[in-house]
Amino acid sequence: MRPQRFQGRIRPKVSSMPRQRSEAAAYLDIYKLAIEKERLEQELEALDQRRAQIQERLGVLSGRVADLEKTAHTAHTIQPSSTARSGPFDTLFLEY
Repeated sequence: MRPQRFQGRIRPKVSSMPRQRSEAAAYLDIYKLAIEKERLEQELEALDQRRAQIQERLGVLSGRVADLEKTAHTAHTIQPSSTARSGPFDTLFLEY
């Protein structure tokens, strides 16, 4: 399992050198923001898919737990019948 990193605020990427304000700089900023937006949308979609997978698995596990609890309860209440005995030996049931 991967170590959890701090889930703080998402910070924008910052350049070390400020650019002069020009039309080209504005288009570069627009491009960088569009790329970041696309990346975040893809990340959000991946998280939604992962959430759906986890919820599906939780549903399967809940069903299996309920089935096993029923099985355990019925196995606990079933007693060996007296007709199962044959001869001088008693029948013994062992579960693994």
